[in-house]
Amino acid sequence: MLFLKRRRIHKHRLQIRKIKKGKVNKLATINKLPSGSYRFTVSLGYDVNGKQIRRTTTWSPEKDKHYTPKQLEKELNRRAALFEEECKNGQVTMGGNTKLVDYIPQYLQNIKIRVAETTYKRYESVINTLIIPALGHMKLKDIKPIHVQRFVNDLTECNVITQKKKSDNKDKTDKQNKEEVTEKKLAPATVQRYYTCLRSIMHSAYRLEMISSNPCDSAKIQLPSIGEQKTEIYDKHELSQLLDALKDEPLQFQLLIHLAIITGCRRGELVALEWSDIDFDNGILSISKSAYCLKGQPTKIKDTKTHESRKVSVPNYCLDMLREHKKEQWNKRMKLGTAWQGSNWIFTQTNGSIMFPTSPTQMFSKFLKRKGLPHRKFHSLRHTSATLSLISGVDIKTVGERLGHSQMKTTNRYLHAIEETDKKAANILGNLVQSLQNGDDTDREKRNLS
Repeated sequence: MLFLKRRRIHKHRLQIRKIKKGKVNKLATINKLPSGSYRFTVSLGYDVNGKQIRRTTTWSPEKDKHYTPKQLEKELNRRAALFEEECKNGQVTMGGNTKLVDYIPQYLQNIKIRVAETTYKRYESVINTLIIPALGHMKLKDIKPIHVQRFVNDLTECNVITQKKKSDNKDKTDKQNKEEVTEKKLAPATVQRYYTCLRSIMHSAYRLEMISSNPCDSAKIQLPSIGEQKTEIYDKHELSQLLDALKDEPLQFQLLIHLAIITGCRRGELVALEWSDIDFDNGILSISKSAYCLKGQPTKIKDTKTHESRKVSVPNYCLDMLREHKKEQWNKRMKLGTAWQGSNWIFTQTNGSIMFPTSPTQMFSKFLKRKGLPHRKFHSLRHTSATLSLISGVDIKTVGERLGHSQMKTTNRYLHAIEETDKKAANILGNLVQSLQNGDDTDREKRNLS
């Protein structure tokens, strides 16, 4: 027995030496298992860590079919050759037996260097709260379109519980400020975002040849219909009301709203603006970064969404507001002295540090509610900037460049507003012509009667 073990070890060493010389055995190894099945093993060399790469599969002869020894040997060799060919062609993957939950850390490590930190944290949250509980126990190779479809269906049908305080009155006790619990289903767009995360994971495993196909292929999965998404914008009348109500607000907030409308900047891009980004002589604003904040962490700065900087012109009245705001900020800085914590930010907190990236949204929402104006998202100011520019005759390429779009198709979404405006203009003109025609007909009738 000891002699046999030594021979096996010696044979294994010889095989390693052959492989290192490039003489890899081209035949699959066949072993008979105690159950009566046969296991085929193909060696594909070594990985970078010196670990041998193997592919295995098993085959059990049909119970109702009796093979002679020669027939069995022929069938085994045929299946071994077929399995070896499949391994060479990449049809047999090495990671199919890996569970989804065990592959997740590798996936997150792969995307961490490629996506924004906010995107990474959002994916991490979706994975931990939804994907792992639903599919984490399954092997990658066992996840089929039916399982993905079931995951999507469960998301579509589930109810999400949210808690919201009914009152924020400081004079009331915590018991009086009870939380309002509401239940609602996930929006179709949210379901599609969660599905996209799962599809990204499985596509990563597919690219690494851990599975032979992606079970999340969109052609195989039926997703909830989102419907037509209407972009929120302010028309000229609504914008006039908004700007009129803005006159009594603090200068910094006025400036924030005006720059959002004029430049079409994203919220994070506005918050990240510094005084050095303003060229007062030429009226140019440089946009090269964006501010963001993760829960429990300080505000951070990153590149813009498209990782490209841009320059936009601002009108004289905005430059005047900027100059006035700079003076006001300097006076506050002098009063606070060493308590001033900021450096060069345009939009700040009371102590001079950079404004929280979420503050524009919160401030805008409270402003609209206080003034009795319809609720709109802060991002609607960006949509309004694009739409009114196009309606005013600015070409679509220039509008896209001011907004920082990397692709023209992103800017094309605003063309529907021009079409709606054109229809309104046609209706107004039609009513005018029709009223004039009716007036001429009336005068003609009066002349005929006289």
